[in-house]
Amino acid sequence: MDTPEPRGPHLEWTVVDSGDIGIGPLLLAATPEGLVKVEFHAGPDRAEKMIAALISRLGADARRPPPGEEVLLAEPIRQLNAYFAGTLRRFDLPLDWRLSSGFNRQVLLELDRTVPYGAVVGYGELAARAGAPGAAQAVGNAMGSNPLPLVVACHRVVENDGGIGGFGGGVETKRRLLALEGVLPQPLF
Repeated sequence: MDTPEPRGPHLEWTVVDSGDIGIGPLLLAATPEGLVKVEFHAGPDRAEKMIAALISRLGADARRPPPGEEVLLAEPIRQLNAYFAGTLRRFDLPLDWRLSSGFNRQVLLELDRTVPYGAVVGYGELAARAGAPGAAQAVGNAMGSNPLPLVVACHRVVENDGGIGGFGGGVETKRRLLALEGVLPQPLF
């Protein structure tokens, strides 16, 4: 799975800790075009499976550099650490959108463009903003397919009636991210 020097299309990947926010290990993968994948719950038992699926989907060689020697992931790691520390409000990274297309990509781009740090939007409102009023359920599907959670902040999409809604990283992860951004109170423990 790891090759020292990629022969053709390639990606760099690693697993990073989420620090004090406590949402667990995150798998990050990038191609020369940009960050292509962020996945939650990337413990040792799951990370290899996650990267194998990504290699298969992209048809790419993969390399996991030693910690601190990342090239393609150096800036995403720096920005994620700043986000978790509460000092970064907007990610400014090149993104490789190959894992998203059509309506899903359109909705994710609209989310990224119009819902800033510390704000939330309802599924129905985001559907309307994306030019598809009445497509709240399709927006939910788009959020579930997001290959770049955290960076394209699908945790900021909530139910129209004020409920927190679902989240691919788990509802507790969503609560912690919204608390980090000041939308919800910090958990007591």
